[in-house]
Amino acid sequence: MTSKIISERMTFQIDGDPEKVMKRIWSIGGESGWYYATHLWKIRGWLDKMTGGIGYRKGRRDPIELSEGDPIDFWRVETADRKNKILKLKAEMSLPGMVFLLWEIKQNQLIQTIDFIPNGWKGKAYWFLVRPFHFWIFYNLGKRLVK
Repeated sequence: MTSKIISERMTFQIDGDPEKVMKRIWSIGGESGWYYATHLWKIRGWLDKMTGGIGYRKGRRDPIELSEGDPIDFWRVETADRKNKILKLKAEMSLPGMVFLLWEIKQNQLIQTIDFIPNGWKGKAYWFLVRPFHFWIFYNLGKRLVK
C-alpha cells in the first residue's frame, strides 16, 4: 500500500550566474561526483548492493548532457528540461517506497525538492529514521550547487 507523498523543499539564493549553477546540476554524478559527501553516496550504494539493489553504478552516459531515461549512479533521469531549468531524478536503489529529487532554477533561486512516496508503515519508518541525515546531506548539496 502506497502512502501520501512526503515532500521536503529547500530554496537557495543564487548570488552568481544561474547558468553556472545549471551547468553544475547538469554534470552531477559520475566523474563529477555529488558536490557534497560523495563518499556517503558511495556507501549508500554499497548498502543498496548488499540488499539486492543496483548499487552505485558510478556513471552517466555523457559527462555534460542529460536526456530522459539516462542513468546517473543509482538514479534515473525522469525530466531533463534545460530550457525551463528543471532536472528531476528517480532513485533506482532498493527502498521501501519511491524517491524523486528535483532541481528547478527560478530567477536567482535554486529550488531543491525531495519527494518520497513511502510504501506502507515500513516506508514511513525508514523516512523518519533517515530524515535528519538526509536533511544534512541535501541541505549541504544545495549550498554547494549555488556556491
